[in-house]
Amino acid sequence: MPIQTKLTKLLGIRVPVVQGGMQWVGLPRLVAAVSNAGGLGVLTALTQPSPEALRTAIRETHKLTKNPFGVNITILPSINPPDYEGYARAAVEEGVTIFETAGNNPGPLIKFFKSHGCIVIHKCTTIRHAKSAERLGVDCLSIDGFECAGHPGEEDIGGVILLARAAQELKIPYIASGGYGDGRGLASALALGACGVNMGTRFMCTVESPIHQNIKDTIIAATESDTTHIFRTLRNTSRVFKNSVAQEVVAIERRPGGAKFEDIRDLVSGQRGRLVYETGDPNYGVWTAGLVIGIIKDSPTCEALLRRIEREAEEVIDALHAQRVPAPTAKL
Repeated sequence: MPIQTKLTKLLGIRVPVVQGGMQWVGLPRLVAAVSNAGGLGVLTALTQPSPEALRTAIRETHKLTKNPFGVNITILPSINPPDYEGYARAAVEEGVTIFETAGNNPGPLIKFFKSHGCIVIHKCTTIRHAKSAERLGVDCLSIDGFECAGHPGEEDIGGVILLARAAQELKIPYIASGGYGDGRGLASALALGACGVNMGTRFMCTVESPIHQNIKDTIIAATESDTTHIFRTLRNTSRVFKNSVAQEVVAIERRPGGAKFEDIRDLVSGQRGRLVYETGDPNYGVWTAGLVIGIIKDSPTCEALLRRIEREAEEVIDALHAQRVPAPTAKL
């Protein structure tokens, strides 16, 4: 029996699982595979070099799935900001109605999407930011714990506490992000009040993921100890795979007097990270990975993965229900 939540009703999907935006990974084939399997696939807008290229990617995805899918637009500090407005307009004009937003000052984007009747899921790493996004009118929040890949914020709060606080404070639905990759995780998120989960790293390790097989094998062989944080001293923390380049960045940041971005710019180049996924060399550049790598043991199809997550979650929920026993009848 399918697990029906506020998320599945809101998005018109079968499985309460969102494939979060991932730079260089959120491409049409993966996105369509997730949506065809019953979850919500999400294209990463900024993986495309221009708004027009995003239009092409959206059209390709429409050809591959008739199910709902979304587009992620993440606003990050940049010397030369991308054309966020252009990406947003292109996606709306191509018929996308579901958006995942993240990053700094999302108000203008959220206002634009809501003015066109779109559904907005906004990613947050603190309850303070979540309540701010709630006031801006988003439909759902993605609560990112410290376990997540990429940017976990600067307050280092784990998912369990963040979700418990979300249950206390938020009035709109929220999903859990960071550390999720199986049915036990989905069931635990539902128990903490979430209406679904957001998964990124787990979807990197699927048949339809566009990254090199050697990187998938590296993830499968890794443990939960194989990630590290870079940019800590620059107050722009990012969780990445613990390879030789990432460790060099950390060493530079720990030098007396600290480091400037210019000191590590070449090491953390986005193009080097992209080549990791294309060439299969896990030590060529920095690449994001969450703590969930510790529980990833295979690279199935998206269909098989989501079917398994559904089954495992149902088994956990049934087992918990079975632990309830009738209260003893009082003797008169």
